[in-house]
Amino acid sequence: MEGHRAMRRKVLALGPAVAAAPWLGAAPARADTAGGADVVGGEFDELGITELRGLMAEGRLDAERLTRYYLERIERIDPLLHAVIEVNPDALREARRLDAGGRPRGPLHGMPVLLKDLVETADRMHTTAGSLALEGLRPARDATVAARLRAAGAVVLGKTNLSEWAGGLSLTHHAGWSARGGQTRNPYKLDRSPNESSSGTGAAVAANLCVGGIGTETNGSIIDPSSANCVVGVKPTVGLVGRGGVIPGVPSQDSVGPMVRTVRDAAIMLGTLVGIDGRDPATTASRGHFHRDYTRFLDADGLRGARIGVPRTVYFGYSDHADDMAERAIGVMRAAGAVIVDPADIPTAERLEDLPGSTVVQAYEFKRALNTYLAAAGGEHPRDLAELIAFNRAHADRELRWVRQDGLEAVQRLDFSQREYEEALAVNRRLSRAEGIDAVLRRHRLDALVMPTTGPPAKIDLIRGDTYGGGASTPAALAGYPAVSVPAGFAFGLPVGVTFMGTAWSEPVLLRLAYAYERASRVRRVPTYREADVGF
Repeated sequence: MEGHRAMRRKVLALGPAVAAAPWLGAAPARADTAGGADVVGGEFDELGITELRGLMAEGRLDAERLTRYYLERIERIDPLLHAVIEVNPDALREARRLDAGGRPRGPLHGMPVLLKDLVETADRMHTTAGSLALEGLRPARDATVAARLRAAGAVVLGKTNLSEWAGGLSLTHHAGWSARGGQTRNPYKLDRSPNESSSGTGAAVAANLCVGGIGTETNGSIIDPSSANCVVGVKPTVGLVGRGGVIPGVPSQDSVGPMVRTVRDAAIMLGTLVGIDGRDPATTASRGHFHRDYTRFLDADGLRGARIGVPRTVYFGYSDHADDMAERAIGVMRAAGAVIVDPADIPTAERLEDLPGSTVVQAYEFKRALNTYLAAAGGEHPRDLAELIAFNRAHADRELRWVRQDGLEAVQRLDFSQREYEEALAVNRRLSRAEGIDAVLRRHRLDALVMPTTGPPAKIDLIRGDTYGGGASTPAALAGYPAVSVPAGFAFGLPVGVTFMGTAWSEPVLLRLAYAYERASRVRRVPTYREADVGF
């Protein structure tokens, strides 16, 4: 259950990271800033979908060559990162089939993408949520997002590592660790956390191991790793992107979205993912709200005249470095013509961070959604949460070596009635929507809110858990509203992002603002793969 933030804060006692890290896997070849250039450099690095498609149109590139390039790059660089949990053994065959087709299939024709290991694919890859319990699970049908990516011409390159069970295994924060994939590392500093459960996708995209990737979010698991890995992440309105065939977390909050290096690529990918999904009833609400081409909303002058609010209560003050990056970003927006309303606090901000109802909703939905998924999935594996907990105990030497499964056990133990759940969900939505985000937008006539996404990534510490210092995700998570994180700067070489947040179905506005800010700030730079730590 991604981002049990309130629950985690109640139980964590976090300290500084340990120096030794045998759990990261075999020690990689050292790559300092100077030597890292050899690791980083590549023919197609940092090129976006538009540029790569242009090379294909000119006959200078084809899908097979591009796919081979990324596969070789994964083989060479991923031992540093442990971001890719599995490569698709049929990726080159898929690419050759596209090349033989004669004409472009869609806006992602020939573009290799990586999927978080919650997304089912009907191929020879596994879908496991990072758990040994689901090894061998090969679904007979693509998830809706995987099918739509393939229909748009994408090559499914592989699956990315994640926080096991999307962070639901343990109450302690072990971002990017799973029993199946090991520990994902941050490409900007290898001893730093890749942050939250879509960490493998964030690290892989940052390191140019693919053109783009797919993440999922319940609370922070797209936007936080996007911030930590200096990429763009879009957490869509719940219901905009179908979740059929995606291992569930908390369905009232779960979103699936793109993680890429530029806002333009985010807009292109989002347009291929949206639409009604017969396996996801929530998508019926998106009728009349989704767009097949979000690039038409991008405007380099899109900040001019925009009214942007700064919610300082709760979302500033937990990190001096995050505050500094956000202040600089706000200055860029103001200089680009935005009207900055400061402060523009979310009236319910403090209540949202410690809502008892959040625990009720997460525990109630997660248990039922996971039990339903496990009961229906083919193959030999645990059939419900109780069997999963028993499996982990039986394989504790691998599954529980570094973490406890107190997250799963807490969900299994907690037993709320349907009435308690429905009342809690109604309160969560009222406080986050009508009395929260919508209230501040309406009061100040705002187009969006902007705040730091989260602080600089902490050191990895599997013994005591990574330090978590706050973030922007909770209001949009509880509301089911969209958020876009964009790189904002670096603190001692560590990336920090800012988040644009708005009301339901406001993706066109958020992408316009994020694109204009990205063009004005030009923050992103390639990773350094540094092992030595400097600064704080």
